[in-house]
Amino acid sequence: MNIKFNVLLINGPNLNLLGNREINIYGNISLTELIKKLKKKSKQNNINLFDFQSNSESKLINKIHESKNIKIDYIIINPAAFTHTSIALRDALLAVNIPFIEVHISNIYSRETFRSNSWFSDISQGTITGLGIDCYFWALKTISNRLKNISK
Repeated sequence: MNIKFNVLLINGPNLNLLGNREINIYGNISLTELIKKLKKKSKQNNINLFDFQSNSESKLINKIHESKNIKIDYIIINPAAFTHTSIALRDALLAVNIPFIEVHISNIYSRETFRSNSWFSDISQGTITGLGIDCYFWALKTISNRLKNISK
């Protein structure tokens, strides 16, 4: 019997502009293209990948709250600029108690000083930063391995 796992991919503010903004930092692939590739990889790993992007903190919080009801097994989150400011998003992740991996396309530790603080890294299962869009695929691979080990 193949168990299907549910993973929620959350992308925060300005990631809707992926592929069009600061290409030297974020690359030239659009969020739509990235999600399409991630969903293809997810299917190969027996994962249902749900995705959500918003520039609104409240919508992101609501989506995290909903994740408990739709039986999400794991979350991949790129909180973007909210990484450095949102205790509310942190509290939402703590409240639902779903394991998550924090990802960042750019290396937040090699940029402006204020970007080196994350409100999520100490409560995440791990943080992948600075590897471009590959960070999403590494997170997915890690989650796939962990979920397979749980289901044994």
